[in-house]
This record gives sequence, C-alpha cells and structure tokens, in this order.
Amino acid sequence: MEAPANDDIATLNTRHGAPGRIVFRPSPTGRPFVALANKYGSAEVSLYGAHVTSYRPTGNLPVLFMSKLTDFRPGTAIRGGIPVCWPWFGSCGAPGSAKHGFARVSAWSVKGTEYSEEETAITLALSDTEATRAAWPHPFSLELRISLAMKLTLVLSTVNTGTEPFGITEGFHPYFLVKDRNAATLRGVDGCPCVDARDMREFVQTGDLALDAETDHVFTVSRREYALLDPGLRRAIAVASRGNSKLVVWNPGPVAEGAVPNLAPDDWRGFVCVEPATLFRDAAIEIAPGGRHELWMAVQSVPENP
Repeated sequence: MEAPANDDIATLNTRHGAPGRIVFRPSPTGRPFVALANKYGSAEVSLYGAHVTSYRPTGNLPVLFMSKLTDFRPGTAIRGGIPVCWPWFGSCGAPGSAKHGFARVSAWSVKGTEYSEEETAITLALSDTEATRAAWPHPFSLELRISLAMKLTLVLSTVNTGTEPFGITEGFHPYFLVKDRNAATLRGVDGCPCVDARDMREFVQTGDLALDAETDHVFTVSRREYALLDPGLRRAIAVASRGNSKLVVWNPGPVAEGAVPNLAPDDWRGFVCVEPATLFRDAAIEIAPGGRHELWMAVQSVPENP
C-alpha cells in the first residue's frame, strides 16, 4: 500500500541531508534509504515501511538480522531489521486483512532530521489516504522518530485526527542477529504470564527463556528491560520499552522453503525476534479524538566482558 511518493534522492539530500551524518540513497528498487552515522555507530532506514534495516554500534558487530531473500518490491514486507506493525499487530486486524497492518508496506515521508555531537535522528510521517481508509476507516497521523546515539531509539507516535475514537494494536518486530539461536536465552521475563500462540496454552515463565526450540510466546510484561544473551557472539542485546502491554518472542525453527515469505530454510538459526507490542483484539489501545499514544523502544549491544 503506497502513500504519496517521497521527493527524489537529490531533493531529500538537499532538504534533509548532512554530509557524513545523514545521507539519502536509492534502494535496489529505487526507493529512498537514509544512512545515519555518528561517533556511536551507523544505521540505515528504508523510507518504504519506515523500516530500520541495519544498526551497527562503533567497534561492534551488526545488531540486526536481514534475510538473504529480502524483497524490496512494492507491496512486499521487508524480512529482517525492525518492521513497524500498525494499526494492528499480527492477525489482530479485520478478518482477511494483511498481517501486521499497512504501515510496513507504505511509503513514508520525511518530516525532519537533526543532529548534534551526541545524536543523529530522522522523523518519518504517515497519514491517512484513500487507500489506507479502504483498509482501516480512520483519520490518523503517525510519526516514527529514529535516533542514533549511545542506543538506537525508536518512538512511534499515533494521533487520532478524526472525530471518533479508534483502537489500535501495534508493535516493533526487531530481528536480532545471533550466532546460534539454540544457544541464546532471554532474560527479563521470569515470573511473567505467557500465552504460547501456537496452541494458546497459558503458563507463567520460570527463569530465563531458553531459545532452543520453535518459539511464539506472548508475555504480559511488568518489567520494561530485557536482555538477549548470545554466547556465540559474546554479547547481550539490551531492549527497553514502554507503551506496550506485551512482549512477543518469536523464532519459527526449521521451515520448508517458501513456508515463511522471504525467509530461507536455514535463516532461523541466525535470529531471535523480541517484540514490544500490544496485541489481541480485546487489548487494543483506545485513542480518543485528538488523543496520542507512544510506543518507545531502545536497543543497545553490550559486549561480554573478557
């Protein structure tokens, strides 16, 4: 689902670029990407989907996984990085609607950029069009601010610009790069109620979550900080969030070719998704006319001490 086209690359660089800090370039399909850089690292963002496709702290390995089969063609969701799921998460939309909403397959516009000694940032925007109203009949204003500093921080802001309240489910869906999924564990969910989305079995998590099997867990969270421990790469990926009621942890395990779109059969070994989200239709966030809701996530790679 396409929003109005963004400016061309030259215009974007003239209006919003900064040499060495904020640079726009074309993707393989011609859509704009933007590279952010400073002393803390680098990141790349596709304006199609407002999708962070890479994040690499200075002196460290990449933090995000991207599938070798990623497809950047129109209407196709990017596989890897950090997808934005909005105005519904998973299958929480109307019956028959596309999974994870239309924001991740829309062309966003650049609202502004900024940089200082400590931060490089871009704000992207999406608003309702005839096409979005056909899928979801509500006026809205959506902004995503992506900030590169000591941490990578994303803030997704939803404003109801209509005259009637509406409900959303939403989430960030980061694919974190790991050496071997089977050796990774997630810390921070001990004691959290959980639903296994594969069979809707309910339980309470005890201790760290081992990631040595297919996983599709939906945790109801009270804590706001988690750590994905990866002994293979000798690091922890710290994730903090607010504005979400759930934390989804997903890895499909071995899959047949084509079973998951744009995911190779062996890709499952190299990532774990840790997703701050609000989902299930009965848990939708209600936003009154003129009201605002923010979903916030910060990511930091912490090397293991020698």
